Amino acid sequence: MSSKSKRLRKLVMGSLVTTIAAASIAGGALAAPPDHSNAGGKKSPSVEARVKPIIKIGQREFKDLNANGKLDRYEDWRLSTEKRVEDLLPRMSMEEKAGIMQITSLGSTADIVKDYVNNRHIRFMIIRDNLTAEKLAERANSYQEIAEASSLGIPLVLTSNPRNHINEQNQFGISEASGQFSSWPGTLGLAATGDIDLIRDFAEIARDEWRASGIQKAYAYQIETATEPRWRRISGTFGEDPKLNAEIARELVLGFQGKELSSQSVAQTIKHFPGDGAVLNGLDPHNDEGQYAIYPTEGSLYKYQLPPFQAAIDAGASSVMSYYNLPKNDMSAVQLPKNLWYSDTQQFEEVAGAYNKKIITDLLRGEMGFKGYVNSDSGVLTSMDYGVENLTIEEKFAKAIDAGTNIFSDNNNPSGLISAVNKGLVKEKDLNPSVALLLTEMFNLGMFEDPYTDPAKAQALADSPESQARADEAHLKSVTLLRNNENMLPLTDAKIASTKLYVQVFAGNNSAARTTALKELIAKEDPSVTIVNTLEEANAALVMLRPTAFENKVDVHTPVDIKLGTNTGIDVNRVIEIEKKVPTTLVINLNNPWVMDEVEPHAAAVVATYNVSGEALLDVLRGRFNPTGKLPITIPANQEAVDKNASDVPGYAEKFDYTYTNEVGDDYTFGFGLGYDKK
Repeated sequence: MSSKSKRLRKLVMGSLVTTIAAASIAGGALAAPPDHSNAGGKKSPSVEARVKPIIKIGQREFKDLNANGKLDRYEDWRLSTEKRVEDLLPRMSMEEKAGIMQITSLGSTADIVKDYVNNRHIRFMIIRDNLTAEKLAERANSYQEIAEASSLGIPLVLTSNPRNHINEQNQFGISEASGQFSSWPGTLGLAATGDIDLIRDFAEIARDEWRASGIQKAYAYQIETATEPRWRRISGTFGEDPKLNAEIARELVLGFQGKELSSQSVAQTIKHFPGDGAVLNGLDPHNDEGQYAIYPTEGSLYKYQLPPFQAAIDAGASSVMSYYNLPKNDMSAVQLPKNLWYSDTQQFEEVAGAYNKKIITDLLRGEMGFKGYVNSDSGVLTSMDYGVENLTIEEKFAKAIDAGTNIFSDNNNPSGLISAVNKGLVKEKDLNPSVALLLTEMFNLGMFEDPYTDPAKAQALADSPESQARADEAHLKSVTLLRNNENMLPLTDAKIASTKLYVQVFAGNNSAARTTALKELIAKEDPSVTIVNTLEEANAALVMLRPTAFENKVDVHTPVDIKLGTNTGIDVNRVIEIEKKVPTTLVINLNNPWVMDEVEPHAAAVVATYNVSGEALLDVLRGRFNPTGKLPITIPANQEAVDKNASDVPGYAEKFDYTYTNEVGDDYTFGFGLGYDKK
């Protein structure tokens, strides 16, 4: 706490707390409302104030958030959330309501946050940097003091994209931070474990780490079905099976939130409804050429795209993020019942998700029963405003709010919404449903009572050996053995004794650095291994491929390239040269279902990973752990299969011979994976 805050608290509380408590007991003008709600057994929550005074009634404490010397209903935690929202909402000005409907990237300084809080009335902010848990908590506490000092004392809700996974490269909107909390495999790796209890443990461990660090809301997880192999955001999903995705979605919501939101929860914002995976040629909707969602297979939306979202909604997901995409009528078969059609002749309104009333209000809320709030994706008011580019900023706000969007992501300027109200395009009362939903989440998260946290405890949780041990188990269980017909693996002590191992990593411009790092890790973890520097010295090789999807941003007819080759950072000729020279274990990191038909046949053994720790991979290769991972995505047979794929259908459900088959007849389809007891 700052010295200024300590002085303020001492001056105010020294006299006011005693006065309020005495008057309340005496039943005077400051008396609290009857304690009827506590008769139901509601426990006293933790209450901490650092700026505003505390009201004490008997043994109970309440924060005088507006510092008016009396206990208002919105300050009374004994009352229901609904009653507290009803009391707070009319106290807010129109400008305060407009501000709370924006969520922006966290300001880099306290002065910026003060401006957001006091002048723009913003209360939702996104953390994008990669601080330690202790530093996150310290900063969060200082920023919560700024919010507490505001006129109504409405707290901040701090949000983040995923932070608990190993990433090939941090990517905006998927994961901008890693390595500071318990470190787990990528989301595809969690799916590859097939261990639902382990995934629930992951969610609960991450929840505790996040909440202790001052993060109360997650832009997570991508539960959409990965049906287009070229889509560049597959690495943030749990794969292509809607049933497995639904099971995982349920565990994530219950693990992060609990059965209902509380002061221990991290609210989930599941994304991107109704499923961003069915995109034209895999093109990224962050770019204009990737704006189209297409559904060429009749019934695919309900069969493949919606089940994970329904599971998350049924589990109580607090928020849903809409997709950027513009659903394209002339590229889609029938998906919706007639009552959800945009018009008699047009199935979809061809506008982005945040503006699409039939998708947000009629489908998500009406058909699927969603009760929380809708969070737009970042930039829908500016660069990703597909289908509404010609509207003014005021008209965009009006259309999105009418469609059912409640908060606008990465927007730090509420003036457009304020102007929309002033111009009569939006009525102030039209803001109330959105603000009520946002306040409901805040109250249920316990933010009005105690938004503060203990930085030392946060760091202890982040450094917990027990948590990392459970994460290490996930790493091990994620590794997927695809082929071992030549008995190359495991590399037992007997084999290693006579092995001279050549090691090379292919990762585009990072190949040399990653090769050096892998050699150093092997030497550290397993000094008995003899590593040689040239292929001529070797009698075995370990080759790791870490490709990156290539997108040539030209037009909608230029597909994303997932074929292993120059574009994806792999020197295929060199890989084949190594494989033909010595028996080679080929390890492929599956951020996408890569076209591997040129390099796979020449390897002695083939292993798939999904952003796994090097230590876990070595343990599997050395036979210290028998591989159990299963493919969460289907590998296409060749480039022709990719070109023919239906963007809205999982690989395993394609109606032609889509799947890659290896030399011993195994199909690399969803759910496939071997152990060392099987060849």
